[in-house]
Amino acid sequence: MDPSANHHPGKGLHIGHPWPLGASLTARGVNFSVVAPLATRIELLLFSHGDAPEADRIVELDQRHRSGDHWHVEVEGLGLGSCYGYRVFGPLQPGGHGFNPSKVLLDPCARAIAGWSSYGRGSAVGAAPNTSQCLKGVVTERDRFDFHHAPRPRHSWQKSVIYELHVGGFTQGPGCPVAEEHQGRLLGLIPTLPYLRELGITTIELLPVMAFDPHDAPAGRHNYWGYSPLSWMAPHPDYLVGDDPLSGRNQVRQLVTACHRAGIEVLLDVVYNHTTEGNQDGPTLSWRGFCDRLYYQQSARGDYQDVSGCGNTIAANRPLVRRLILESLRCWATELGIDGFRFDLGIALSRGDNLAPLDTPPLFEEMEADPDLSDLKLISEPWDCGGLYRLSDFPARRVATWNGRFRDDLRRFWKGDEKTCWTMAQRLSGSPDLFTNAPVHPGQCITFLTAHDGFTLADLVSFNGKHNLANGEDNRDGDNHNNSWNHGIEGPSSDQAITALRERQLRNLLTSLLLAPGVPMLLMGDEVRRSQGGNNNSWCQNNPLGWMHWQPDEGDLALRLFLRRLLKLRAHLAALFNPEQSIDETPQRRSSDRGNLWRQWHGVELDKPDWASWSHTLAWSLQDSRQGPMVWCGLNSYSKAMHFELPACPNGWLRVIDTALPPGDDLPSEPQPWLPTGAPLQSRSLMLLVAAPLLKGTEL
Repeated sequence: MDPSANHHPGKGLHIGHPWPLGASLTARGVNFSVVAPLATRIELLLFSHGDAPEADRIVELDQRHRSGDHWHVEVEGLGLGSCYGYRVFGPLQPGGHGFNPSKVLLDPCARAIAGWSSYGRGSAVGAAPNTSQCLKGVVTERDRFDFHHAPRPRHSWQKSVIYELHVGGFTQGPGCPVAEEHQGRLLGLIPTLPYLRELGITTIELLPVMAFDPHDAPAGRHNYWGYSPLSWMAPHPDYLVGDDPLSGRNQVRQLVTACHRAGIEVLLDVVYNHTTEGNQDGPTLSWRGFCDRLYYQQSARGDYQDVSGCGNTIAANRPLVRRLILESLRCWATELGIDGFRFDLGIALSRGDNLAPLDTPPLFEEMEADPDLSDLKLISEPWDCGGLYRLSDFPARRVATWNGRFRDDLRRFWKGDEKTCWTMAQRLSGSPDLFTNAPVHPGQCITFLTAHDGFTLADLVSFNGKHNLANGEDNRDGDNHNNSWNHGIEGPSSDQAITALRERQLRNLLTSLLLAPGVPMLLMGDEVRRSQGGNNNSWCQNNPLGWMHWQPDEGDLALRLFLRRLLKLRAHLAALFNPEQSIDETPQRRSSDRGNLWRQWHGVELDKPDWASWSHTLAWSLQDSRQGPMVWCGLNSYSKAMHFELPACPNGWLRVIDTALPPGDDLPSEPQPWLPTGAPLQSRSLMLLVAAPLLKGTEL
């Protein structure tokens, strides 16, 4: 064979290189590389534009274009904006599914996508060709983010406050401060940054912005949240301004640059545990067509194994799959400037073959060893739909976990459930019972009351049950165990006693969250009592149910002011409420012992906490071995007022918070001295006293 044939397999064609994956610019064109271990041959289809019904050119890749599991070719004369797809040929796999060369496949490493206006999800099912309705990859640049002019804020975990939001929902709705052309878009977040900074937010966590399939939903519904990934590299087109797929990456960079310059970090909620391709009966869009058995966990006979609840589970234990996920993380972190990731059902990524849990999952080991990812914030859900739940023993050293027990136990205590005082004390002291008898350290635990999945804070105190009929599933969807309480009437109420009690409970919950150790996360709109009408699963609600509340009334503004002052207080006293080192639960024997703070538990009487199942009162203080009490906090979730004894404070107490007082007085900008020797707490209220020197000269 002529050796030159290895370099010139066709006019303007070259063998190419296996790395980098995807489509990358070269001096003479574009290099294409994909993974397809079991394929026998591949066709690269080149299209004139994103909605072209047929390919202009088909490039055959045979065994000369193969290096191990990688297929590659370099095509001269192509450049930025070129549109392409693949057909992959190979044998059927066990179970009767696998290669389907009638389908045009999207490159899993495509950093932009075209063809949305002609795309048909249904055409990717069955044996008929889908060329006229397929999505195409688009050749893009791979420039690194300009960290010199927009460096990462790098907030310490101790001082971080996360705000979870939906890009489309936060940037639209009546009264939205975003220009109409940017509403529902990534760029629409930029004019909202002053709002977030004023509130005290350091970090925003965006629900999925990687391209997803909005048609992955029952008939008549659209997938609004985006937990249905179609690509792990490309931004979702509905969040971009204009129709140019090449502009999407720069729009992400514009947003991240603005956030960094405002001192706000950007985290992404990422879905690597499953894809939009569903089970073996789903569409063949990308991963499945390149190697069904590689990407998805399956039994020996080819049945899909599902711990995601969405039809498939990604086999993140396998080297080629891990490499693709790591490539995605690097794409968003180093090319687009993203500061961290929250892994949806992240514990599913720790499963090996046959879904066996791994104590040292290779994906997390490689992630933590990667220098490009070393300065990121990494967060995970510690559960999946297969029953695996690993909180304190999450198998990754640098990954923080969502503490679902924190959410549930705070809700149950303030609802007035029995057997809650002991668990409430554990949550307020860093959950040592959950973290092997050692309180949580900064960067280990995410504490929260609400998230996108479940009730909003306002609905939590207004509804006993979910009201999800608008989702079209006869109210079967959504969690049935919300630990919520309507306080007497289901839904909105004009009863002043009920509304006043709900207002106290909102403040009780927020204060409990922000006085506890951990990294707090707030849900979009909770600060202004955003309601979803009792819908606790608004995944398909692209309407006011799923949008931000931008027309707050007086009561909404009062709660926002309360939260802003509370966040300022937490930041000012971070060493007490969220210390770098855990606070001892017993006094030091010598003043030279490590630290000088310890926590003391009380009930209505000093040093006599009541852990009985029927108890609904709890108090705690932080004691300095030399200066005496620094902080005292009383919680009364009982149906009647209770009188608490107070420890004597040599420096004098300031009453900082009393949720029983009217809005504005519940957390005043200038706390006033508290002279009584006791503290009367109204039913279902919280009071916080702070030693006067700690707030000297501080205005909240």
